Amino acid sequence: MVASAPLIKRDLFASLQQDFPTAKLKLQSGCSADLTLWVEAVQLKALLIYLRSAPFDYQLLLDLYAVDERLRQHKDDQPECDFSLVYQLMSLQQSFDIRIKLALQGEYPIAQSITDIWPSANWYEREVWDMYGIKFSDHPLLKRILTPPTFKGHPLRKEFPCRATEQPAYTLSDQQLQSEQQALCFDPRDWGMNRQSADADFMYLNLGPNHPSVHGVFRIALQLDGERIIDCAPDIGFHHRGAEKIAERQTWHGFIPYTDRIDYLGGVMNNLPYVMAIEKMAEIEVPERAQCIRVMLCECFRILSHMLFYGTFTQDLGQLSTIFYLFTDREKLFAIIEAITGARMHPSWFRIGGVAQDLPLGWDIMMREFLDYFPKRLDEYDVLAMQNSILKQRTQGIGQYNTEQALNWGVTGAGLRATGIDFDLRKARPYSGYENYDFEIPTATHGDCYDRCWVRVEEMRQSLKIIRQCLDNMPSGLYKAVHPQSTPPLNESSKQDIETQIQHFLNVSWGPVIPVAEVCVSIEATKGINSYTLYSDGENTSYRTRIRTPSFPHLQMIPQLARGLLLPDLIAIIASIDFVMADVDR
Repeated sequence: MVASAPLIKRDLFASLQQDFPTAKLKLQSGCSADLTLWVEAVQLKALLIYLRSAPFDYQLLLDLYAVDERLRQHKDDQPECDFSLVYQLMSLQQSFDIRIKLALQGEYPIAQSITDIWPSANWYEREVWDMYGIKFSDHPLLKRILTPPTFKGHPLRKEFPCRATEQPAYTLSDQQLQSEQQALCFDPRDWGMNRQSADADFMYLNLGPNHPSVHGVFRIALQLDGERIIDCAPDIGFHHRGAEKIAERQTWHGFIPYTDRIDYLGGVMNNLPYVMAIEKMAEIEVPERAQCIRVMLCECFRILSHMLFYGTFTQDLGQLSTIFYLFTDREKLFAIIEAITGARMHPSWFRIGGVAQDLPLGWDIMMREFLDYFPKRLDEYDVLAMQNSILKQRTQGIGQYNTEQALNWGVTGAGLRATGIDFDLRKARPYSGYENYDFEIPTATHGDCYDRCWVRVEEMRQSLKIIRQCLDNMPSGLYKAVHPQSTPPLNESSKQDIETQIQHFLNVSWGPVIPVAEVCVSIEATKGINSYTLYSDGENTSYRTRIRTPSFPHLQMIPQLARGLLLPDLIAIIASIDFVMADVDR
């Protein structure tokens, strides 16, 4: 299928031109392997509906974001515009994505909402409005989502300053404080909630943003009838720190440590799609040894993330033993990570072109000991947790959804595979050498809280299988590519010749200059599909960095899952989603 992708894309474009002769579709070249089309606003929704239906089956709205085009220097192959909207569609059958672009003119343009096509577009459109000031007509609740309701300006516009030093010193008078507090008062009508009657009302409960069962700074406003949930409104943004804005002022290499802090439980797995996107733009071929090391470390962090999920999942349901045992196991694996990378949770160890250092002596002994140790522990936890009758009663049939609903809401990862679909990018669109490994994709059938946990437990077993193959078949050779934009260059080279030393100095101090390109790279991260879309304007920094995280769309499905259930069921649903608020808010 991969080999025939160019032919499929050519036929698809010809078919679209035939079916939409008045749409004036414009093909944009130079956008990695994706099919990128510009469409007129009047034809946008019809085209999206057409692509979603058979035989194309682009059922998943993977991402929706905006780009401020006003300062961009290299945009000859696209229509003239001030802003652009990008709709990234993914098919579970095709080997490439389709990006539909909409050109917008004016200081504060307006586009049509597509929430009636994909309900997951709701939060994405709110984010675009919050960050860029682009409005969406017919949106059910267009309000700020990542910044406070009183925030002034739209941070991802190019005129908005990057640094605090570019703005006046922050002050907050008593009058401003009172105004800010007043703006935070909860009004159910602002969230689309209705009163029971003119003289009676439901009870409202504020859960979070600092409650332990919401797993971070996450707030849910609940509308209750007794303990039964009538409606709820997830409220995010408490952890927003402008990662995409920061990417515009950091060098390509200097932004790598920031990626670790997105899904802060995913460690180096956050580095992978970012450096892979840069490598694709710069046409850097990563050595086999470096690819194998990357896969091994990524699967280690998949296990570490799933361990914490497993423990907190059972803890939220009232069982404390599992999390204490799993933290002991995590320490054993963290010790191996620290021995290899020099750090634990946030190694920032992947580099453009490979990894930071070669594997140290003795790493294989430590890894083999863990591979022999942990499967037996998983068997014990299976008896302790997964076969526990109380846990089953609390989770089976709760928070249930099917494959169609999952795709409507942008659910990926274990949440999608729990509905019976074996879609995993490591198998469907292999990267970093995953096609060379023998492993299975665990799936379940009910799509409930229990199945989401079961899939992740089985994924840990498969990760162990992959790591053992890396251990037994680790290639020899370089741990980093020999390429001018690999950062930093190999130590041995920079100490031998002045040219490589100059390259080292320039790449570390100023950063490498990446060719003009638009590239999107997606990977199967710990919580679902994580992708980085990078826009290079031929500079040493990114013109636009878009970070698509799996947790962001997952949380907006909570009202759909929780309505009509009891309050304790909501806690089970939240625990089963496995999200990290830094992954949501960025």
